[in-house]
Amino acid sequence: MLNPPEASPAGRAAVTAVVIVVTLVLQVSVANRLPLPGGVQPDLVLLAVVALALVAGSMTGMVAGFLAGLAADIIPPADHTIGRYALVYCLIGYLCGAASAEMDRQSAVPFFAVAAGALAGTVLYAGTGMILGDPRAGWATVSSMVPLQVLYDVIASPFVVWAVLRATRRYERGERARGDRLAVPAARYRAMSGRSETL
Repeated sequence: MLNPPEASPAGRAAVTAVVIVVTLVLQVSVANRLPLPGGVQPDLVLLAVVALALVAGSMTGMVAGFLAGLAADIIPPADHTIGRYALVYCLIGYLCGAASAEMDRQSAVPFFAVAAGALAGTVLYAGTGMILGDPRAGWATVSSMVPLQVLYDVIASPFVVWAVLRATRRYERGERARGDRLAVPAARYRAMSGRSETL
């Protein structure tokens, strides 16, 4: 069989940009319009940043998080201080990317990382709102919204994570998935599918 193409930095950057743009469009046009209980919607952009960081490392996660957050700050209907999402997503991208090296064995660990990233991102965003005096970021509002936000993010995470992994599959450091074409590659998320190298 032919060897897969080597990972191209330009190709990886292009795929990352496409993932961010598509996720932003889905966030604004679909997720933000969902009539979910509590008036909270899943943060697809945050989930995509976490997935990209876990796949590509802390530098990619940090840059992707900053750019995605900056776009989320300015894209309508933005109604908050510009830079809040950029700061939060940048930090979450860096932390998840730095933690990705520790996720080699357990197939469920990446999903816990996504849940932890969603929780940390939601809390950081609320915290920056409190610091900046956002009237919607009061303790009572935050304490009621954070659990729902994390729940919705965890429910949406398998779909977003799977889509990001499939989109970035070709650029995973020259490694190729084996077995079922619809399976998530073993090189992604470090054993997310639970398959071994012998498959």
